[in-house]
Amino acid sequence: MDFSVFLAVLVAAACHAGWNALVKGSGDRLVTAGFVAIVSGLVSLCFLPIVGLPSVASVPWAVASAFVHLLYFVCLIEAYNHGDLGQVYPLARGSAPLMTAVVSSLFIEQISTAAWAGLLLLACGILLLALPGRSAGTKFNGRAVGFALATAVTICVYSITDGLGARVSGNPNGFTLLLFINCAIIVPFYVFARKGRAALNFSGQWRTGLPGGILQVFSYGVAIWAMTIAPIAIVAALRETSVLFGAAIAVIILKEPVSAGRISAAAVIVVGLVVLKIF
Repeated sequence: MDFSVFLAVLVAAACHAGWNALVKGSGDRLVTAGFVAIVSGLVSLCFLPIVGLPSVASVPWAVASAFVHLLYFVCLIEAYNHGDLGQVYPLARGSAPLMTAVVSSLFIEQISTAAWAGLLLLACGILLLALPGRSAGTKFNGRAVGFALATAVTICVYSITDGLGARVSGNPNGFTLLLFINCAIIVPFYVFARKGRAALNFSGQWRTGLPGGILQVFSYGVAIWAMTIAPIAIVAALRETSVLFGAAIAVIILKEPVSAGRISAAAVIVVGLVVLKIF
């Protein structure tokens, strides 16, 4: 993988961790997630005339992905409602790259043995980040774990869906914008169905929703673009290094526990990154 692509995906991972932390730190996470989706759609709508439309062949992929992203939001919010960011985030993001690598290797494209080694190191390090919270006194909730793993499944599905959709789009940036426009239609309907009139309470939401929406479009747009020039499994795995940034945010801003275990897990992730980049 070219170093510029490698670095771009890491920057995108940091942005991804940022908008997740904004949702976690908000008062009503579901309403905030809906507002983030609306902002992402509005941003995408503004740039679509400039970027241009993707091919017609990619439209079904974008529509299908929007529904998968809805499931992702549902599972993610429920996981956050029952567990800490420092536990839920690594569990969800650590399981996903392994799922994606297996499915991608079986049905789409093969990756090298060295790449598998890097992927396994990344996944192990990411999953290990979830363990120190338990030893520091934070209890695992069964529902939080279940929803975190369900979130991982949705990540796997939309990663493959979007990677394939972008490859047939002829315009990965246009595909990304179309995807978020679709999400801006579907996700708020679900939020309204769950919350009723409370879903329309946008008071104070601009502070989290606006930067969250912008970060979401940028972070995932970079990842989708990268999937058109690099193996989907590797890009998906690199994107999950967002847990490093998520762990830092959890400790520094959200005041969640820190331990030597988290530091060791971070070191494993860094080794995995080095293996992926060298080989």
